[in-house]
Order: sequence, then C-alpha cells, then structure tokens
Amino acid sequence: MTDWHGSHPPSRPIRVEGGLTLRSKRGDIAQTWWSRRFLEVLESFGMAARLNRGRTYARSGQVMTMSLSTSLVVALVTGTRPEPYRARIGVRKFSDEDWRRIEHALADRAIFAAKLLAGEMPPEIEEVFADLGLTLFPSTMRELSMDCTCPDWEVPCKHLAATCYLLAESFDTDPFEILAWRGRSREDLLDRLRDLRAPIPAEEPREVAEEPDFDRFWLRPKVAEVVPDVAEPVRRRPDALLDQLEPLVVDGHPVTDALRPLYRVITERRSEQ
Repeated sequence: MTDWHGSHPPSRPIRVEGGLTLRSKRGDIAQTWWSRRFLEVLESFGMAARLNRGRTYARSGQVMTMSLSTSLVVALVTGTRPEPYRARIGVRKFSDEDWRRIEHALADRAIFAAKLLAGEMPPEIEEVFADLGLTLFPSTMRELSMDCTCPDWEVPCKHLAATCYLLAESFDTDPFEILAWRGRSREDLLDRLRDLRAPIPAEEPREVAEEPDFDRFWLRPKVAEVVPDVAEPVRRRPDALLDQLEPLVVDGHPVTDALRPLYRVITERRSEQ
C-alpha cells in the first residue's frame, strides 16, 4: 500500500522482548550535569532533530544490547527488519601521554577520586582537562564517528540516536564510563591514582659527618701517655744461694741448714745500711 505521493508508508519497528529501556518514560532523559553535557555536545553538532527520532526506540526497548569499551560503543538495535542493526559510536581516546598528565592532575586533588567513587563527577574536572589542553567531552565532530548497518544514510539514524540516549543514561549511573570511553578503565585509573597518592617511604637517617675544625687542623695530635709496665722486683730468700750449692759437709756433718740463719742476718744488716 502506498500513499497519494506514491511512497510507502512508514512501517512499525518489530517489537523486542527484554530489550534495554530508558528509566525516564517522559521528559528529560539525562539526570546529571555530565550526561546533560554529553547530549548538549551532540545537539551542538546539529543533531538535535535527528536525536529526537530515537527517543521512542530508546524508551520502547528496541536496543537489544549495548557494550562500552575503550573509545567504542556498540549496540544491536531492532528496527523494521528481523535482523537487528549494528550501531557504533566511536570517540578519539586520549594517548598514554595525555592520560599520564591527566592522572597526575587528578592525583593532586583527592576530591576528584573521592567523588568519582561516590558516583559523582565534580564539575571542576572539566577545568582540569582544559588546563591540559584537552576536553572531557568531544569538542568537534572530528572526535566522533558514528555508523550503522541500516539503510538510512543520515547520521544519526534512529538506531544511533537511541544508542546515544542509552549511553547518556549509563553515564548517569556510572561517571567512570565517560573516562573508560576516553581510554582508561575504572580499575586502571583508580590503581594509578592510588599509586600516585601513596606516601613516599621515609629515608633512613644518615650519619652526619662532623664539620672539620680548621683552627685545630695544624695542631699536632695528642699522643696518649705510655706508662711502662714495670714488674715488681722479685724478692729472693737470703739463703737461696745455699740451695744452688752442693750440700756442705764438715767433719762428716752437713752444715747447710746451720748456715741459713747466718745468711738471713747478713742480708738484713745490709738492707739497713
């Protein structure tokens, strides 16, 4: 059946059971400032009218699956055909050198890691990126790439638009996904911040060398006085000489013991003189 213009009327998408659906059933989709900023960035690229076409798809569960990895989001979206379309949204990831600078800047302020762990994205974080010459969200279409396997040649198509809305809502739930999309997973980022903020172990105290005393440099060093080791004189018995002689015998009688008192008397008299 065709209308009076000769074109085919739009067909309804095939209904999907168990697809991903937005939590918000009407009104604004993004609830946090960072999710709203993401959608505002897309609208600033002239996508506002095209994005609105995907609201119904996003709220009715036409998106079957969605996965986010470094710099790429891939979703399977059911349209009017039985086979789902594959929608991809890519973003330029930051280089390793960019992430090194980002991590050092974030580590300097503990509030950023604390709020991210609490499920919040501090608004000041955009200033951190700006100071480094970077932007948290894509600033131009050159940083984004979108494609879909559907026959619609306009970008974004309904399938891509629905994926953008679900992506924004996932940012609401976990702000780390924005950073993961840019190239750094939650685990890697937190490990790096933890290492950068770890206290530096204190160095062991070094022995301080005494400063030279130039006033005493040319003085002869004092030598310890050497006290000679003088042994005490050996005291010998006055009659010790008799012990070195052969026994003295007079008329057949030994007289050595009789002479000992005489030797003692002679020695004592000499010491008194």
